[in-house]
Amino acid sequence: MTVTALHSLILGGVAAGCLTAALFFLRFWRTTNDRLFLFFAVALGVEALVRIVMGLSAIPHESEPFIYVLRALSYGLIITAIIDKNRVS
Repeated sequence: MTVTALHSLILGGVAAGCLTAALFFLRFWRTTNDRLFLFFAVALGVEALVRIVMGLSAIPHESEPFIYVLRALSYGLIITAIIDKNRVS
């Protein structure tokens, strides 16, 4: 197995894990209607999308602008979720 194939295999495993976690958070959101779970589900969905794009394309590094922007969006969603949850209503 070449290094590129192994890298794609690992990216696929991480993407599957992110999608699984996103589905769990969606289920929790449907049960509780807590926006924190929705934000986390969307963030993990974006992370899975990033891994899938990296595995299927010729993008060599995570430092490419397109990948970097998507990951920054994902982390921004997580930060937004935490701030929203801790906001005094």
